[in-house]
Amino acid sequence: MANDADEKIDLGDEEGGESGSKKKKDNALLMLLPNLLKFLAIGLGMLILIVTISVITFNILNKGGKSQTVVTDDVTYEGTRPQYSMFSALPVIRAMTKDPSPYSVVVEIVLGYDLNNATAATELTSRLVELQDFIRNYFSSKYNVDLQPDKEEQLKQDLIEKLNRRLNTAKVRAVFFKQLSTMEM
Repeated sequence: MANDADEKIDLGDEEGGESGSKKKKDNALLMLLPNLLKFLAIGLGMLILIVTISVITFNILNKGGKSQTVVTDDVTYEGTRPQYSMFSALPVIRAMTKDPSPYSVVVEIVLGYDLNNATAATELTSRLVELQDFIRNYFSSKYNVDLQPDKEEQLKQDLIEKLNRRLNTAKVRAVFFKQLSTMEM
């Protein structure tokens, strides 16, 4: 019987040993939990502080959130203008408007055509006198009000279209006025 009691005591010690180690683990976790929560709270506080400082700094640099670039609706993007070869061999052309009291028109024109188009340069040069006559007649068919600065773009477009109808292979892409003036006679 003494042996049975010794065995029971030994068994009890083993069971008590296991429950004791569980209690030690639970106590260690309970002691670690406040430290873990403390570091988590410090980290969260630092994160909030950093975000707050970043937002305030950004707003100061950005002047309270106002946009630094001003975009207006009336500005259209045109991109880069194409490059043209220039035909400037046309002399100064003089004409009279078709007004009842005619105005004298003096115009000097430069024609722009596709870059490195040798065919166009040859055709424009060979038809120089014809172009000069056409341009003189064109301006003779206009009234003084049609030759005012606010109508220049329309004049240029009209000249481009009419010149291109007269030319065979060359295509005029742009018209530039070096001089366009009218004077009452």
